Amino acid sequence: MLETIINASKTDEYLAALVDETREYAQIYLLAKKRHKGCAGTGELMTLKEEFKDVIDKMISYCRNKDLLSGDCGYDPDATADALVKGGRH
Repeated sequence: MLETIINASKTDEYLAALVDETREYAQIYLLAKKRHKGCAGTGELMTLKEEFKDVIDKMISYCRNKDLLSGDCGYDPDATADALVKGGRH
């Protein structure tokens, strides 16, 4: 799914902006997750995760409306964040 989105973003400026926004949220979420220790800050981490999931859902919704994706687009937020951050800029 992510590969399809990133490939499509090469020719769609709005989608490219959505991918960049999602990547920024992924970086923030992963940084917070890395620094998280014990129960302190658990609420903030969960809020960041929800915000990250919201931007992923926004990106998926856009792709569905453009008929770039179909079927089940389930995802693991942690794996998606890792893939976005490690994938670098397109």
